Amino acid sequence: MLQNLCGPLDENLRQIEAHFNIAIARRGGQLRISGNAESSAFAAELLQKLYAQASKPLSLAALQRSLTETHHHSQKNIHTASQAIELPETEPMQVQPFHGRTPNQAAFLKNIHTHDVTFGIGPAGAGKMALAISAAVDALARDEVKRIILARPAAERFCCLSPWELAQKTNPSLRPFYDALHDLIGFEKTAKLCKKQQIEISPLKYLQGRMLHHTFIVMDDAQNTTPQQMKMFLTRMGAGTKAVITGDVNQIHLPAGEKSGLVEARQVLTGVSGLAFTDFSTDDVMCQPIVTRIVKAYKKHASATS
Repeated sequence: MLQNLCGPLDENLRQIEAHFNIAIARRGGQLRISGNAESSAFAAELLQKLYAQASKPLSLAALQRSLTETHHHSQKNIHTASQAIELPETEPMQVQPFHGRTPNQAAFLKNIHTHDVTFGIGPAGAGKMALAISAAVDALARDEVKRIILARPAAERFCCLSPWELAQKTNPSLRPFYDALHDLIGFEKTAKLCKKQQIEISPLKYLQGRMLHHTFIVMDDAQNTTPQQMKMFLTRMGAGTKAVITGDVNQIHLPAGEKSGLVEARQVLTGVSGLAFTDFSTDDVMCQPIVTRIVKAYKKHASATS
């Protein structure tokens, strides 16, 4: 039934994505929707309805009729639209809307879904890294990629260690990746995937000389790359590989006179096909109110002194 709903190569899901301007990730028997909250709710409602009728393949004409009907639904259905479907255990499926809490976050997820390379640039606390990792985990679960690599340039001081030695030590520069994974999939699942090398957490330097195929690569703290490091990272992409780069250009910690690779990438790569930039602001920061006020105060101070 699930295949009847999704269609060949998930073509029905792509039609629903285009209609509602959302993204749908297929994760085993679960569909996760990202995008505008209201559109995601309507899409979830439609998917529930179609799954209940999916004893035979869903035709394009039938799908188009359903899309037209759903478009005219009342907003009173929004609450029930996000509820999970009760299905037989032989083929479990849940429709779980997953969307950014702000327009920029939703746009970031959409760009990740539709582009080979996506940059997310903005202040700390805007959810850039967490959203990128969640997208990577979804891609791994859907078997769209074979592994995830999470890298940071700030970890370069540990590059004198072998990969085995690195794994035995607590690397504070890489700790944010573990924190995000633990929040997303839990301690045991994180440990299992790392042990199977389906998730690799590494200093950026360890990517040099490698060609990465069918991999979802996330680089955080990208404002602290040099132009050479950024170019090296972007040219590691092989067949079936997707890359997401996140950073905050207001937190550059490079030697005096050294240009940020993230800043240069924005200048050089804007307009390149298959690549997207998403800009975040302090309005996207989803921390406690006091943290939001602190971020805004520092931004105001930086503007006044620059």
